[in-house]
Amino acid sequence: MRGMTLVELLVVVVLVAVLATVAIPSYRSHVLRTHRVEARTALLALAVAQEKFFLQHNTYATQTELSEAPPDGLGLPGTSANARYVLSIDSASESDYSATATVTGTQVGDHDCATFSTNALGQRSATRLDGSASSACWN
Repeated sequence: MRGMTLVELLVVVVLVAVLATVAIPSYRSHVLRTHRVEARTALLALAVAQEKFFLQHNTYATQTELSEAPPDGLGLPGTSANARYVLSIDSASESDYSATATVTGTQVGDHDCATFSTNALGQRSATRLDGSASSACWN
Protein backbone atom coordinates (compact mmCIF):
# COMPACT_ATOMS: atom_id res chain seq x y z
CA MET A 1 0.00 0.00 0.00
CA ARG A 2 1.13 3.48 -0.81
CA GLY A 3 0.37 6.52 1.29
CA MET A 4 1.66 8.73 4.02
CA THR A 5 2.44 7.57 7.50
CA LEU A 6 1.33 9.38 10.58
CA VAL A 7 4.92 10.49 11.28
CA GLU A 8 5.22 12.06 7.82
CA LEU A 9 1.94 13.88 8.32
CA LEU A 10 3.07 15.20 11.71
CA VAL A 11 6.35 16.45 10.20
CA VAL A 12 4.39 18.39 7.58
CA VAL A 13 2.09 19.87 10.23
CA VAL A 14 5.07 20.94 12.36
CA LEU A 15 6.76 22.57 9.34
CA VAL A 16 3.60 24.49 8.48
CA ALA A 17 3.26 25.63 12.11
CA VAL A 18 6.86 26.88 12.19
CA LEU A 19 6.40 28.76 8.93
CA ALA A 20 3.18 30.31 10.23
CA THR A 21 4.82 31.50 13.47
CA VAL A 22 7.45 33.30 11.40
CA ALA A 23 5.20 34.60 8.63
CA ILE A 24 2.19 35.92 10.58
CA PRO A 25 4.05 38.50 12.76
CA SER A 26 6.00 39.64 9.71
CA TYR A 27 2.80 40.06 7.73
CA ARG A 28 1.12 41.96 10.58
CA SER A 29 4.10 44.31 10.81
CA HIS A 30 3.92 44.92 7.08
CA VAL A 31 0.19 45.68 7.24
CA LEU A 32 0.72 48.20 10.06
CA ARG A 33 3.45 49.95 8.05
CA THR A 34 1.27 50.17 4.95
CA HIS A 35 -1.62 51.69 6.91
CA ARG A 36 0.63 54.61 7.88
CA VAL A 37 -0.12 56.02 4.44
CA GLU A 38 -3.62 56.74 5.68
CA ALA A 39 -2.32 59.09 8.39
CA ARG A 40 -0.01 60.89 5.99
CA THR A 41 -2.78 61.29 3.42
CA ALA A 42 -5.25 62.62 5.99
CA LEU A 43 -2.75 65.16 7.34
CA LEU A 44 -1.80 66.34 3.86
CA ALA A 45 -5.50 66.78 3.02
CA LEU A 46 -5.90 68.74 6.25
CA ALA A 47 -2.91 70.93 5.29
CA VAL A 48 -4.46 71.72 1.90
CA ALA A 49 -7.80 72.55 3.53
CA GLN A 50 -6.03 74.75 6.11
CA GLU A 51 -4.29 76.75 3.37
CA LYS A 52 -7.57 77.21 1.51
CA PHE A 53 -9.25 78.32 4.76
CA PHE A 54 -6.37 80.72 5.41
CA LEU A 55 -6.80 82.35 1.99
CA GLN A 56 -10.48 82.99 2.72
CA HIS A 57 -10.28 84.01 6.40
CA ASN A 58 -6.69 85.21 6.94
CA THR A 59 -6.37 82.79 9.85
CA TYR A 60 -6.10 79.02 10.27
CA ALA A 61 -9.03 76.85 11.33
CA THR A 62 -9.32 75.50 14.87
CA GLN A 63 -10.47 72.08 16.07
CA THR A 64 -14.09 73.25 16.25
CA GLU A 65 -13.97 74.24 12.58
CA LEU A 66 -12.48 70.92 11.44
CA SER A 67 -15.75 69.24 10.52
CA GLU A 68 -17.84 72.32 9.72
CA ALA A 69 -18.74 72.68 6.07
CA PRO A 70 -16.84 75.25 4.00
CA PRO A 71 -16.59 78.22 3.93
CA ASP A 72 -17.03 78.31 7.71
CA GLY A 73 -14.80 75.29 8.28
CA LEU A 74 -12.58 72.71 6.65
CA GLY A 75 -15.29 70.14 5.98
CA LEU A 76 -13.10 67.21 7.01
CA PRO A 77 -14.11 64.23 9.16
CA GLY A 78 -12.43 63.79 12.52
CA THR A 79 -10.87 60.52 11.42
CA SER A 80 -8.84 59.23 8.50
CA ALA A 81 -10.51 57.42 5.59
CA ASN A 82 -10.71 54.01 7.29
CA ALA A 83 -10.86 55.40 10.85
CA ARG A 84 -7.39 54.09 11.79
CA TYR A 85 -6.31 57.59 12.90
CA VAL A 86 -8.04 60.41 14.75
CA LEU A 87 -7.31 63.89 13.39
CA SER A 88 -6.96 66.91 15.61
CA ILE A 89 -5.87 70.51 15.24
CA ASP A 90 -3.76 71.06 18.34
CA SER A 91 -3.31 74.80 17.90
CA ALA A 92 -4.26 77.43 15.35
CA SER A 93 -3.61 81.15 15.01
CA GLU A 94 -3.31 83.80 12.33
CA SER A 95 0.17 82.61 11.42
CA ASP A 96 0.49 78.93 12.31
CA TYR A 97 -1.32 75.69 13.08
CA SER A 98 -0.35 72.29 14.37
CA ALA A 99 -2.25 69.13 13.45
CA THR A 100 -1.91 65.54 14.65
CA ALA A 101 -3.10 62.11 13.53
CA THR A 102 -3.20 59.62 16.41
CA VAL A 103 -3.59 55.84 16.05
CA THR A 104 -6.86 54.20 16.99
CA GLY A 105 -8.58 50.85 16.52
CA THR A 106 -6.55 48.04 15.03
CA GLN A 107 -3.69 50.40 14.20
CA VAL A 108 -2.87 50.81 17.92
CA GLY A 109 -0.45 47.92 17.47
CA ASP A 110 1.85 50.25 15.51
CA HIS A 111 4.18 51.18 18.37
CA ASP A 112 6.77 52.84 16.09
CA CYS A 113 4.44 55.49 14.65
CA ALA A 114 1.70 56.28 17.15
CA THR A 115 1.26 59.93 16.16
CA PHE A 116 1.97 61.94 13.03
CA SER A 117 2.18 65.74 13.18
CA THR A 118 2.50 68.62 10.74
CA ASN A 119 2.27 72.41 10.88
CA ALA A 120 1.83 75.45 8.65
CA LEU A 121 5.52 75.48 7.74
CA GLY A 122 5.28 71.94 6.40
CA GLN A 123 7.39 70.52 9.20
CA ARG A 124 6.56 66.89 9.83
CA SER A 125 7.25 64.72 12.83
CA ALA A 126 6.14 61.46 14.37
CA THR A 127 6.36 59.85 17.77
CA ARG A 128 6.41 56.30 19.03
CA LEU A 129 3.89 54.95 21.51
CA ASP A 130 6.29 55.73 24.38
CA GLY A 131 6.48 59.39 23.27
CA SER A 132 9.98 59.34 21.79
CA ALA A 133 10.63 60.74 18.32
CA SER A 134 10.51 58.45 15.32
CA SER A 135 12.19 59.33 12.03
CA ALA A 136 10.96 56.49 9.81
CA CYS A 137 7.24 57.26 9.77
CA TRP A 138 6.99 59.93 7.06
CA ASN A 139 9.19 57.98 4.64
